[in-house]
Amino acid sequence: QVQLVETGGGLVQAGGSLRLSCAASGLIFSNYHIGWFRQAPGKEREFVAGISNLGYSTKYADSVKGRFTISRDNAKNTVTLQMNSLKPEDTAVYYCNQVLFPTMTPINDYWGQGTQVTVSS
Repeated sequence: QVQLVETGGGLVQAGGSLRLSCAASGLIFSNYHIGWFRQAPGKEREFVAGISNLGYSTKYADSVKGRFTISRDNAKNTVTLQMNSLKPEDTAVYYCNQVLFPTMTPINDYWGQGTQVTVSS
């Protein structure tokens, strides 16, 4: 059974940084592309960043380019999202999911609990 668990969220002031982690189990991790998504209150879930299975390619939403960096460690079955220069509009619940590359279409219908990121102004 595939399981993706998001951690690392919290409360931070605008301009600050957070580091999110997505830990995977139940799959051959290096076979899968992984994406980060977020959902703010009252809004639809949106794509944030994605990384190919071996880490050679990445993709970012325009709103986070230059501020967020996605990386992965296949030996540890984890994908990390380093978020710098955070803005109040980055406030959301952040999720990871397996995705198709390069479309970043999420594969799993089931979404985990996510991790809450709150950026105060």
